[in-house]
Order: sequence, then C-alpha cells, then structure tokens
Amino acid sequence: MTATHAAPSRTPLHALHAAGVSVWLDYIDRTLVQSGELARRITDDALTGMTSNPTIFEKALSQGTAYDAQLAALSVDRTPWAIFEAVETDDVRAACDLFRPTYAAAKGTDGFVSIEVSPGTAHDADGTVQEARRLWATVDRPNVMIKVPGTPAGCVALRRLIAEGLNVNVTLLFSCTAYADVVEAYLSGLEDRAKAGHALSLVASVASFFVSRVDSEIDKRLDAIATPEALALRGKAAIANAQLAYQLFRERFSGPRWDALAANGAQVQRPLWASTGTKNPAYSDVVYVEALIGPHTVNTLPPATLDAFRDHGTVTRTVDTAAAGAARAITQIEALGISLDAVTDQLLIEGLASFQKSFDSLLSGIEKKTALLAKQKSGQ
Repeated sequence: MTATHAAPSRTPLHALHAAGVSVWLDYIDRTLVQSGELARRITDDALTGMTSNPTIFEKALSQGTAYDAQLAALSVDRTPWAIFEAVETDDVRAACDLFRPTYAAAKGTDGFVSIEVSPGTAHDADGTVQEARRLWATVDRPNVMIKVPGTPAGCVALRRLIAEGLNVNVTLLFSCTAYADVVEAYLSGLEDRAKAGHALSLVASVASFFVSRVDSEIDKRLDAIATPEALALRGKAAIANAQLAYQLFRERFSGPRWDALAANGAQVQRPLWASTGTKNPAYSDVVYVEALIGPHTVNTLPPATLDAFRDHGTVTRTVDTAAAGAARAITQIEALGISLDAVTDQLLIEGLASFQKSFDSLLSGIEKKTALLAKQKSGQ
C-alpha cells in the first residue's frame, strides 16, 4: 500500500491568505531552509514569501554551528564582508528555490525572498543601484527582491531599478509622505521601462510600511502627557497611520495613469506591513495583523507572531473599513502637540542606525568566529 500524507488543516493563516493578504515570514536561517522546516511552513502556514535584514542575519550567524564549515572555508581568502555576502546569498538563493513553485503559480506576483543592500548606501542612489545590481546577479533568481531604504536617495534608486526590471522591496517606511514618494518613483520607473519597449508584467515591488514602532514612540509621548484623552489614544497611531497609507495606495493605483500601465501588464506595488510583532505586552499579540487585513497587501510576520496568528488569529477585512476613524485618531494625537511627521522622521533615522549597527556587529561577529574556528582547527 502506498503511504499517504494528510493534507494540512486550514488555519487562520490560510484564511488570511484567502482574504488577499500574502503571508511572508520575517526570518531566515540555514537550518530553517535546509531542514525541511521552511518547506513545511510553505504548505502548512500558507507562506508565500520571506524577508531578511542585517539584524536577522546577525542573529542567525551567532547561533549554532550551521554556518561553521562555510565560514571556515571562506575565511582563508575573504574579508568578513565578502564572507557575509557569500553566506547571505547562498541562504537567499536556497529560499528562492523553495518559493519558486509559489512564484510560478502566482505568475510572478508572489513567492519572493528579500535581500537587503548595505545600510551604508542609504543616502547614495548610485551606490544603492550598483549594490542592488550585484546582489540581483549573484542570487540569480527571478523571485529575489532587493531591499532598498525609503530615503530620498532610495527613491531615486527605486525608479532606476524598476526601469531595469529588478524586483524591489522599499523598506523603512514610516510616513504617508515618504510612501507617496515611493509610489511616485515606482510608477515613474514603470513608465520609463515601458517607453524603452520592455515588458512590465514580471517587475514586482512592495512598499514596506513599518507599524509597531510607531506605537512604541507615540505611546511614550502620550504617557508623558498623561491626560485621560492622551492615555485613551495609546495603541491607535500605528494602525491609523497604516490604514491611511492603504487609502493612498488605492488612490494612486487607480485612474488614467495607472490604467495605462496596467494595460501593459504592470503589477501594483503592494503595501507590505512590517514590524508587525507586538512590542507592548498590554496589546494583543496579533493586533498588527488583524487590524490591517485587506486585498493586495503583504504582512511579513516574525516567527512568534506567525505562530500566534495560526493559533488564535481572526480574519475579517479591516484595513479600509474605518477610514474616518483612522484620520480622526491622527488628528486627535496631533491636537495634543505630538507631530507625527517628527516621530516618523526620527524612526527612519533610528531604523537606519539600527540596521547599520547590526551590520557592523555582524561583520565583527564573523571576524571573531572565523578566528575561533581557525584556532580550533590548528589545535586539533
């Protein structure tokens, strides 16, 4: 008798996918990819993509021994930076291969794995483009997505990269103003590509709008004001801000300009909700998933949030059902003297600094680990 495997039971994650939300995993490491765990999650958790960043790779490389053999081999003639890029691109390439059937089934609209340019290029458009091209060529998979920061220089790079046909994930977006600039750069890049006579249908992009960090910062300011009105607004800023961004998404991807691009096969640049792990233990551990459900969106979930939503998440369309309430919440917060623009500007600066710190720590960790491995080998 031939052995059979039971089909995975439907979970809230499958319902989330059915509601138009692509469920991505905000984590990567070699053991996850090579052990079969990622393949299982693609089926059992309805995963359709994956994101990475320097902080995630720093954690992956510092734990366990999965990378030791490759680190030891590469350390003979490579710098820590070159070692990291080799390790990173190997992991991303392997993950891309696991998501390739998803990419094919979605006809090039899903199944992506993101890899980030160096944080050091955040304010250098030419440097971002050069590094993005190199990573694109090195990974050499149609479903890799290059992450660039949502800075003014990043927007310049985005337009050029989209025109060249690269998939791009624009990260560290905190404000609707910055998001509007990203959408403009994406549309202009598609128009540049169309004018050059190139196909648009396989060029994909997401705009990663960060959520929970906004609440963390706004809530601190509301706590400092400490009036009943201020305290009642805790936990409302981040979701309202993201819901307003979704309104902007629907406005910009409609009308004559977009219709002309869509007629040539262009894909919408989907909003991706990032930083959706709950940082305040007083809030639900799935609040930043449940409040942002709607079509043409992506939610990239840390493993703990993914597990929590599988266990007790509820699915109903929420991202655009309380637009007036979202605008009102922001108005009330600003009426208390809290500038959302000032907060989001600060969060971008802090986000760039955090990624740079993780990147520097990552390279230092590689240097220390390769030295330790060499010492262990010489002592054998």
